[in-house]
Amino acid sequence: MEAYKEEFIGFMIDCGALKFGDFVTKSGRNTPFFINAGAYRTGSQLKKLGEFYARAIHSSFGTGFDVVFGPAYKGIPLAVTASIALNSLYDCEVRYCSNRKEEKDHGDKGILLGGPIQDGDRILMIEDVTTSGKSIRETMPVILAQGDVSVCGLCVSVDRMERGTGEISAIREIEESFGFPVRAIVTMKDVTDFLYNRPYKGEVLIDDARMESIRAYYAQYGVR
Repeated sequence: MEAYKEEFIGFMIDCGALKFGDFVTKSGRNTPFFINAGAYRTGSQLKKLGEFYARAIHSSFGTGFDVVFGPAYKGIPLAVTASIALNSLYDCEVRYCSNRKEEKDHGDKGILLGGPIQDGDRILMIEDVTTSGKSIRETMPVILAQGDVSVCGLCVSVDRMERGTGEISAIREIEESFGFPVRAIVTMKDVTDFLYNRPYKGEVLIDDARMESIRAYYAQYGVR
């Protein structure tokens, strides 16, 4: 595993964005782990988060795109900080853009905020995690309605590696539905490989009992 991926796992834990216990996902699944991008709250945390995204984006997609698009609401700060980091680390000048939940009818009118989307734009989407792909399916029509544009990919922080609405993974469903690749900074396999029976700052976060609960979760919701 690349060093920056191990650093990202530790970063998530330090920020409280990755937790282990008993949780319920938005899709209603009882899960022994939870990822919450809303836990990144300070300037230094957001700066580092953007840099992790930028590394993963550069590794998987290069710099051949014009817009980083983050679906509202959690995707907005992700698009902003990743755009800044892409410029800082790779001299890549791109626009950030996001959708509004409701179209604005005064001032800066429209359904979008940030940089405008123009004909010919290549768009990279960015999210925290994708469990069911719902936000991507809701956002794609908004993007494609802006003109002759293309979406070149989606980058998420963590691939939960679980089924979507059918028997294949949620990420694979998105790839098959829309025809672009989905990449993650880390996968849950990366997380378990790094933390299983291995102390992190003096604490074992995934011991045998917790690993068994994770395996049981994937027996129910993992890709078959």
